[in-house]
Amino acid sequence: MVNRYCHKSQDFSPEAIKFKMNAISENKQTTVDFSNIELARQLFGEHNRHLKRIAEATDTDVNARGSTVFIKGESIAARLAQNVLEQLYGILKEGYPVHANDIDYAVRVLSGNDRADLKKIFLDTVFITSKKTTISPKSPAQKEYIDAMRKYDIVFGIGPAGTGKTYLAMAMAVSALTKGLVDRIILTRPAVEAGEELGFLPGDLAEKVDPYLRPLYDALHDMIRFEKVANLMQKGAIEVAPIAFMRGRTLNDSFIILDEAQNTTPEQMKMFLTRIGFNSKAVITGDITQIDLPMERTSGLIQAKNILQGIDGLKFVFFSKMDVVRHRLVQDIIDAYEKLDAAKNNEKQVNERDGSENARSENG
Repeated sequence: MVNRYCHKSQDFSPEAIKFKMNAISENKQTTVDFSNIELARQLFGEHNRHLKRIAEATDTDVNARGSTVFIKGESIAARLAQNVLEQLYGILKEGYPVHANDIDYAVRVLSGNDRADLKKIFLDTVFITSKKTTISPKSPAQKEYIDAMRKYDIVFGIGPAGTGKTYLAMAMAVSALTKGLVDRIILTRPAVEAGEELGFLPGDLAEKVDPYLRPLYDALHDMIRFEKVANLMQKGAIEVAPIAFMRGRTLNDSFIILDEAQNTTPEQMKMFLTRIGFNSKAVITGDITQIDLPMERTSGLIQAKNILQGIDGLKFVFFSKMDVVRHRLVQDIIDAYEKLDAAKNNEKQVNERDGSENARSENG
């Protein structure tokens, strides 16, 4: 008589049983209890929106009942989700609000280093804006950048767009000015972009260079009320000018930011770095993958990177796509362009190798 409950596809071999037991253990449920119901509610987000975001980012199932969270998924992913929840809860206990973007930053940081301490990163307040928004680092590289600006007189921040290079430097500059650590902020950048020449643009010199300096104004107005910025600029406490205006000056008691430094020439970079006087700090930011200089010109930022690393008193901080703090799509866009550049480099190397082999065969 055939047992109708015994399916012929079932495998009860020791290997199959071991595999099934491992699968069960790999997807066991983890329970996390939070003692403060109000903080747990903030952590979970409206309609558990934060939990859904964590679940999506870690490829786990995350559900809540009361102030208890149930996590189900592969063990490494479940531990990551638990780590994110517990560390963000600790941040909430310190009085720091958790926003949706903080979930993404936390997952990104802890997936790269599960021993990272989010409190040391997220709770390092750089500046509180006029809108009562707290500006703080959101990644280990941003934290390193902030610490470097506190410690060193000259700091280079190099990396892709959207990593907070200019914004954090601006926050540090405004903080230094409001605390009386410096007398003025000087913001500068080269007036070279997207192949346009100033001579072909309408207006006088101020009107010609203003569009190039607009991103610096935008960051300023994000931190200080518009009227106060205008007042400080009128007094000379804040100065925004193209890099050509720096020639012949000695900049004492100043916090100086050179933005878009990849578009400086070696001569401009040398001129800028030798303007720095007593009790001054200089921060140079740029993205060496977005150079708008003519092909035959060398970037001053690349040259500085090659010859100045290792000098005491200055610091280079490098950012990657993992530090992007703009829209979530920006990181994917940067990744796509990096893959395109890598494919082009591989194709170039193959063509060069084939060319050298053909030359050798012809000579032979």
